[in-house]
Amino acid sequence: MRGGVTRRWWRVLGVLALASLLAACSPPVRRLAPPLRSPDATLAAARSWAMDAMRQSSSERAARGWLRCAAGAYRAALAGGAKADEAVALDTQCTGHLLDFLLATEEERWRPRTLDVGGDALAVELGQLSPDLAGAPMFVRADRIAISTLMFGQRFATNGFGVALVAATRRCEGTPRCRLFPPEGVTRTAVAWVEADADGGTPRLVFADPLKLGSVAIGRREYVLSMDTTAPYAMLADASQLKQQAIRNLLVNGKDIGQRQGVYLLEDYDPRKIPVVMLHGLGGSPLVWARLTNRIQGTPALRSRYQVWHVVYQTNAPVLLSRLRVQGFLDDAWAAVDPAAHDAAREHLVLVGHSMGGIIARLLTADSGEVLWRAAFLVPEPELHGAADDIAAIRRLFRFTPYPGADVAFFLATPHHGSPIAEDFFGRLALRLVKPGGPELDAIMRLVKAQPEAFQPDLVRSYRERGLSSISTLRTDQPVSRAAWSLLPAPGVRYYTIAGSLPGEAVPGDGVVPLESSFLPGAVSTTTVTSGHRVYRNDEAINLIVKTLGDSP
Repeated sequence: MRGGVTRRWWRVLGVLALASLLAACSPPVRRLAPPLRSPDATLAAARSWAMDAMRQSSSERAARGWLRCAAGAYRAALAGGAKADEAVALDTQCTGHLLDFLLATEEERWRPRTLDVGGDALAVELGQLSPDLAGAPMFVRADRIAISTLMFGQRFATNGFGVALVAATRRCEGTPRCRLFPPEGVTRTAVAWVEADADGGTPRLVFADPLKLGSVAIGRREYVLSMDTTAPYAMLADASQLKQQAIRNLLVNGKDIGQRQGVYLLEDYDPRKIPVVMLHGLGGSPLVWARLTNRIQGTPALRSRYQVWHVVYQTNAPVLLSRLRVQGFLDDAWAAVDPAAHDAAREHLVLVGHSMGGIIARLLTADSGEVLWRAAFLVPEPELHGAADDIAAIRRLFRFTPYPGADVAFFLATPHHGSPIAEDFFGRLALRLVKPGGPELDAIMRLVKAQPEAFQPDLVRSYRERGLSSISTLRTDQPVSRAAWSLLPAPGVRYYTIAGSLPGEAVPGDGVVPLESSFLPGAVSTTTVTSGHRVYRNDEAINLIVKTLGDSP
């Protein structure tokens, strides 16, 4: 019995030895990679991951499912096929869910790095974002930002590939250009999507600027990127302190506004685009231009040709002083963005002014000649006695030429010939409350005291009785203001007047500015809309400006 068992074991060992010998003589067995999935199969797997993500009770595991869904959908789109568009839409949808998790759980400020999403790696890439963003940006989903229809009119958004975002950072420091951004920070358009290589590897979460890229190629197809041009401005407006500072700007010496007055850019400076410079009115702020700004930035044909520049200025100062200051703000802006003075953007300038801002816009397009000097002084400049700096300041106020490039202007509800509001009870009250200041006004005061006989008696009387302020210079009996009425835009400037009119007003007009004060001879068009003084919110007025800009040669 034992001998039989021994013989069987020897036979088994012999078979094994023979098998080993044959294996040694045969070529090695090659491991074959699994066949590549078809685009349809890849897309089906991505949908499966989406269904799995929806069933998860753990937010982290759900995020991993959304990541795998987005990466798989991108691979399916990359491979092409009849369902490529469907794959792109799925990538966008799953990226959105993934971002909801990441924006809530990751660091607020984003930098290139590799994230761990439920055990899966995800590389973060910050692509072509706005160069005006200082440091690591914060991202907010654009569709999570509320839009006030009263303020902005409507939301301008494009539903394409990727998730529309707003990128935000603090304002930069240390260069003149940094002064062109609001103190609250910088907000710009952004978009994000998940992409992955066809042969696997770590998927990537890409952040980019849709205004710069426009579209991306996936496989053999080009896809327009998602973007929301309203959300960045709405986010900034919500954080802005200008709403509280606007009235204080008028009544409390304008100190808050004085610290932030100047030109502000809400988008990247473009050396080829025409600046549209917007000037608010008395006690106002650039926020009044939300609707018009939104329309320009949200209309592709206008956005490609124009860039919006907002001006903040102290509205308690006399109009001539405000004109001088705005001129300086524009000069400073050009020095910051185009110090060599070579950019094509300098060749044309559009001015849009509301109320007192309209007067400033008109004076920026006019040549004063000797009109204002003669209205203020009885002697030529060489016969003025005083410090050289004081006389130079006076000269800048009363003598000027059209601002370079300013060749189109829109005047909204503008009291070109004064306003009776400046003379009624509220105007007289405002005269007591509005107390402007500035070196130019101090220079006038010193010259009046030193040489009162050199000034027109009416101006001296007006100055002593009412002072020099934005309110006093809107009165119809102010001699220099009356003289300024005759200063029309220079030849070659195309200008448009838009006036408001309310039914039932004793004096036809918008309740603040009479119709007859709003009109100017020589205008390309004179339009009256049914509106109070806030013509900047009137759709008919905005449509006219937008159409004119679009039709301009």
